[in-house]
Amino acid sequence: MTVADTRWVESQQADSKPMGESERVSVPTHCSCLQPISLPSHNSIPSFIYPPLPSFLSTSTATSITNSFFLCRHCSKMFLHHFLFSFIILSFSATSSVAATTIVNPKKQTLNTQGGGFFNPKLPPRTLSSSKKFEGSSNLVDLRYHMGPVLSSSPINIYLIWYGRWSVSQKLLIKDFITSISPSTKPSSSSPSPSVSEWWKTVSLYTDQTGANVSRTVVIAKEHSDMRYSHGSQLTRLSIQQVIATAVKTAPFPVDHRNGIYLILTSHDVTVQDFCRAVCGFHYFTFPSMVGYTLPYAWIGNSGKQCPEVCAYPFAVPGYMAGGGPGALAPPNGDVGLDGMISVIAHELAELATNPLVNAWYAGEDPTSPTEIGDLCEGLYGTGGGGGYIGQVMRDGKGKTYNVNGNNGRKFLVQWIWSPVLKACAGPNALD
Repeated sequence: MTVADTRWVESQQADSKPMGESERVSVPTHCSCLQPISLPSHNSIPSFIYPPLPSFLSTSTATSITNSFFLCRHCSKMFLHHFLFSFIILSFSATSSVAATTIVNPKKQTLNTQGGGFFNPKLPPRTLSSSKKFEGSSNLVDLRYHMGPVLSSSPINIYLIWYGRWSVSQKLLIKDFITSISPSTKPSSSSPSPSVSEWWKTVSLYTDQTGANVSRTVVIAKEHSDMRYSHGSQLTRLSIQQVIATAVKTAPFPVDHRNGIYLILTSHDVTVQDFCRAVCGFHYFTFPSMVGYTLPYAWIGNSGKQCPEVCAYPFAVPGYMAGGGPGALAPPNGDVGLDGMISVIAHELAELATNPLVNAWYAGEDPTSPTEIGDLCEGLYGTGGGGGYIGQVMRDGKGKTYNVNGNNGRKFLVQWIWSPVLKACAGPNALD
C-alpha cells in the first residue's frame, strides 16, 4: 500500500481537544465501516468469540450485529458507538412492542379450575378425577380384588380379649361401638342417622369371587380377660399370637375359621412392638406353628397414656402443631385414649372383614405391605377433609365432636373408608 492510497483522518481526544500531528493515525481507504466483508458462518465460530445475543433479536439482525465484530480493528471505536446505539434502539423497540401488545389486547388472568394452565392449588387437579368429591377421590387408586375370601358368612363373630386392666365403663364403651355395627331389627330402637350401622354399609359393598358381600351383622361371640398379663406388659407381634393361643386354650375360645375375628385390646400400661412409633393397631392372621390354626386377628392399643397425639388425633395434637392448627377436639365420650382407640378399631375391623388373609381387597403389589380400604382414607372424618383437615363433623350441646351415632345414645368419631362404588372415601355424615 502506498502513501497515496491512504487518507488522513482527524479524531478528537477524550477531552474534545484537537489532536496534534503526532497523534494522527492512518487508516487504509479500503477498510470502511460501511462496507460488507466476508465472514465465516455462525456455527463455525467458537462461542467464546461469538457471544450469545438477546433472544428477541431476529436471525438476520443477530447475524448482522455479530458480523460487525469482525470489522478491521481501526473501525472498532466507531463500531462500538454504532453497536451500542443500535442495541439500545432494538431493546427499546422490543420493550415498547410488548407494552403496546399488552395495552391493545388486555387480558385478565383468572383462576380456572375447568382446564387450561391454571388450577386451584387447594383442590386436587381435575386430571385426578371427574368427581367433585375431593376427599381422597382419584381414578389413580388401583384397589383390586386378589381372589381371597372376605368375611361374608353371617354373623361375623368377634372374640374379644381384654389384655391388662380394663374398667367396666371402658369395656361398655367399646362394646357399645361394636354392637352398633349391626343394623337394628326394630326401627324404633335403631340409632339416628348418621349411624355406625350406615358407616359399615360401605364395608358390606365388598364381595368375594362368588359375589357374596361382607356380612352386615357383627356380634360379640365371647370375651376373655387376661388381667394377669400372662405374657408380660411388653408384647411383640409374635407374643400377641401367643396371647390368642392362650385364650383359645383357656377361655376356651372356639376355633372359628369361617366367620371369626380375634380382637386383642391392650390397656394403657402395655407396650407393644412398633406401637406409637409406626402403628396404632394392625391386623393379620395367626401362624399354625404359634396357635395351631390360621385365624384372622387384630390388635389395638390404648394410647391414652403413651402417645395420644399420635394415635388419638384429633382429640390430642402433636406439640409441633400447637398454636398453628384448629387445636384438639373434645372427645365424644370424654376419654381421649378410648375415643381415639375406637376409630382405630373401626379401621382395623373394616380391613379385616375385606382382607382377612391379606389376599383379598387391597392396593399395591406387595401383600406384606398392602394399602387397604382404611389406609386410603386415614385422617378423613367428613366432607372436605384432606391435607391434614379432618373435614366437617358435628358437635353436640357440650361441644363434643362426633360424626356417627351408636347404640344406647353413644356418639363416636370414626374415620371414613374407601367406597368401591364411589371410588372415593365415604361416610354416612357426607354433605354431598
